[in-house]
Amino acid sequence: MRRPVFSNLLLASGFLALTQLMAPTDAAAEARLALVIGQSAYRTVPELPNAANDAKGMTELLGNAGFTVTTAANLAQIEMRAAISDFAGKVSASGADTVALVFYAGHGLQIDGENYLVPVDLDPKREADIPLQGVRLNDMLNTLGALPTRARIFMLDACRNNPFPALSGAGHGLAIVDTKAGAPGSFISYSTSPGAEAEDGNGIDSPYTTAALTVAKQPNLPIEEVFKRIRVAVAQSTDGRQIPWESSSLTTDFRFFGESSGSTPAIPGASAMALASGTRSVEDWRKTLQGKPATAAYELVITDDTVEAYQAYIELYAQDTRTPRVRTVLERRRQMLAWERATAINTRASFEAYLANWDNSDLAATARRLLLRVQNRNYGVPVAAAATPVAVAMAPTCPCSAPQPPATPVNPSVAPVIKKRVDDTPPKRKVVETPPKRRPPPEEVVYERAPPPGPPPGAIMQGVGIGIGIGLGIGGRSGGDHYRGDYRRY
Repeated sequence: MRRPVFSNLLLASGFLALTQLMAPTDAAAEARLALVIGQSAYRTVPELPNAANDAKGMTELLGNAGFTVTTAANLAQIEMRAAISDFAGKVSASGADTVALVFYAGHGLQIDGENYLVPVDLDPKREADIPLQGVRLNDMLNTLGALPTRARIFMLDACRNNPFPALSGAGHGLAIVDTKAGAPGSFISYSTSPGAEAEDGNGIDSPYTTAALTVAKQPNLPIEEVFKRIRVAVAQSTDGRQIPWESSSLTTDFRFFGESSGSTPAIPGASAMALASGTRSVEDWRKTLQGKPATAAYELVITDDTVEAYQAYIELYAQDTRTPRVRTVLERRRQMLAWERATAINTRASFEAYLANWDNSDLAATARRLLLRVQNRNYGVPVAAAATPVAVAMAPTCPCSAPQPPATPVNPSVAPVIKKRVDDTPPKRKVVETPPKRRPPPEEVVYERAPPPGPPPGAIMQGVGIGIGIGLGIGGRSGGDHYRGDYRRY
């Protein structure tokens, strides 16, 4: 009896081990869905041949990385909106353990601080047409951000030059999008820095996609490391003219290839890069870069891509041939950060502060237009509605409201409003409303009708005149004033 029992135990333990081997790991259980859009055949501007190639290459890469890929090309506005909506439906049905990725290659525009993806049928006559004809980037981000997912990744090769002559006042490149301001779990990558223009490239793919297709294939690289390497590769291939940028609020680990527990290959300066973050001061970066060759220091600051790192590099390597390019990147980054703050606060003071420092920038015309819009909005708001908790909180740092009359001791905030309403409203009622209602039109005066048979008309009119004179002497003021005016006129 012992041998069968022992055999059964062996069978049970073997079945348990086999079950554990077949159980899906975290990586296997993770669903991966991707939407790839390539916009090449624009109808009113020259084509972008590399955008179609970029979409094809990314479709193959993502398919090999375990994504179920939906590819769409040359979408008009309605088609692009439908593609995003359908993709959101698939992500929602896939469940909370889903990684959703969107890759977009084509034109992108920033209008009034908002970023727009450009459908192939866009044909603007003025900047105001873009919100009507384009697809707002934030709409896509918010649509997918509202869904329970493990991670959302957005790769935008959309910072190419503005090809529409009617949009001469539009800013260069795309405005900053801070993923930390939205739902957590998002990662967004631009093919170049905010406010800069990306190149379409001389090969079959853009510089950004070329680097992505190479770097993302490397196993066991966290997504943050992937895009740091992409940034360095693009900066090298474009001689510093194009430096990709990203923002992350991811709360989980992600790798395109390889297990999550795998080791990350070491690369030059990895220990310094691991410490790199936006919280490091300029002084910290001076200590990190001190004594390093200019080339190694340059790659470190490009990898980190922060204002503090660039500033330290400029101070330490003032004579290096790459310093003018770094200075240009730093100046533009500071400007775009100021622009992000101005549009986020969206007040008269915020736009005036931007113009005080960047009056000659490509965004100055837009800042003046938004400043005028904010002023008109403030003047149009009723006085009583303006006294909100937000306005009170902003008052110490944003003295942008119109001067108010001196307040009374009784109620400083309401007294001026009551005085204004009492002074202004009654004259309008006297002049505009009351006289037309109380003055009868000429055709309704009975004195001009044909008299009935009897005494001559002169006698009748004399009698009427006497009667009215008596009535004026003894009647009330409301009726007397009215008929006195009519009698004198006739």
